[in-house]
Amino acid sequence: MKSGERKIGLALGSGAARGWAHIGVLQALEEENIPVHLIAGTSIGSYVGAVYSSGGFDSLKEFALSIDRKKFLSYIDVVFPRSGLINGKNAKKLYSMHSNIIRFENLPIPVKMIATDMNTGEKLILEEGNIPEAIRASCSIPGILTPVKIRNRWIIDGGLIDPVPVSVVKSMGAQCVIAVDLNSGVIDKQKKKEREINNKPNRKQGLAEKSEMINQLFSKYDQAGKLMRNKLNQWFKQSESSPHIINIIGSSISIMQEQITKKNLEIDPPDILIQPQLPEVKMFDFDQAEKSINEGFNCTMKKIESIKNLV
Repeated sequence: MKSGERKIGLALGSGAARGWAHIGVLQALEEENIPVHLIAGTSIGSYVGAVYSSGGFDSLKEFALSIDRKKFLSYIDVVFPRSGLINGKNAKKLYSMHSNIIRFENLPIPVKMIATDMNTGEKLILEEGNIPEAIRASCSIPGILTPVKIRNRWIIDGGLIDPVPVSVVKSMGAQCVIAVDLNSGVIDKQKKKEREINNKPNRKQGLAEKSEMINQLFSKYDQAGKLMRNKLNQWFKQSESSPHIINIIGSSISIMQEQITKKNLEIDPPDILIQPQLPEVKMFDFDQAEKSINEGFNCTMKKIESIKNLV
């Protein structure tokens, strides 16, 4: 660190597949020769932050851009859904393939990761010991990835309590905080999408055709027919655009995180806030890396002069 240089800290937020945008943010900072001295990450932010600190950034970017749907699914180890749909053992490999640094103490750039105690709701800061295990804990999306047990505590995703860990990186000694919020605009986008779906002519036509079919089927019956007709009409309307359970969980968590982030940033604002707009990228859309990286890069470049003035 140069004399007179301010300590720059990054708060890399949660956001599942939207987390590839962090790569674009870091790429922009590197191209503009802006150093990073401290990193706090939540969920996917902990993963990208740790890999960046360990020196595996180029490898990570190459890997992200190589992912297609088939390759992504090869890392999914589905289990019987007792505490989660995915075991997550393979998730640990996603760090070690880019770095040989396994312990926090050996990272060139200090990194802290955010997780949540499942039983108490306490915010946990992971900063020592095994890095892959800590990443896996910070990324344990409830209902999707099984929780991780560390020191007799069941740990789940840090995004439930601190989606963009500004306060944590400040506590590490950062004098200039750049925060990356990946959940901005999710609610507005979902409202717009719902309106578009409801207004699609083919959807309305499809529902009308099915309703007419049901009406004809039960035209010979009276009371029993009316009851059954109403039930089936309701069922068709619900199932026509019924979302997948993964999308339900993902959307629910994104909405919650957006609300928590807004409140947290009002209380403890960063010096620079970068908000890539990727609400259409769903939880497991890891095959959309190029789009996410470009958005992260472009959003950062728009604020690069403000960042340089602070540094």
